[in-house]
Amino acid sequence: MKVDQISIFLENKSGRLAEVTRVLGKAGINIRALSLADTSDFGILRLIVNDSAKAVDVLKTNQFTVSMTQVVAVEVSDRPGGLAHILDILEQEKINVEYMYAFVERSSDNAVIIFRFDETDRAIKALTAKGIRVLEGKKVYCL
Repeated sequence: MKVDQISIFLENKSGRLAEVTRVLGKAGINIRALSLADTSDFGILRLIVNDSAKAVDVLKTNQFTVSMTQVVAVEVSDRPGGLAHILDILEQEKINVEYMYAFVERSSDNAVIIFRFDETDRAIKALTAKGIRVLEGKKVYCL
């Protein structure tokens, strides 16, 4: 129920983001979700792609600093309070959300949110015990 996420460390200068997307596009890799956080000197681009292993290979070959981590894709009711419900479950279990970002696609009548937790396995167990749908990686890569 975990999803592979690629993190790319980029110098904060014009054209670096375009270069990443160009390299991935030429390799036939499709970006499914992304998040970009920056400071004055560098940025961290987080990606969910359709082929993580190939993406890491291609990016490293093109001199990018890349790492892979596991995140969790959660279906969140697409209504006011939907996200609050998920966060309430996590708070009750004292599970910390390190970061999160929205997924660009929708799954049924729900939104999909990508989470990075301090205790991933505990988070998955807590959410599924409360009837929250956690998506498998193979489903997310194809959305």
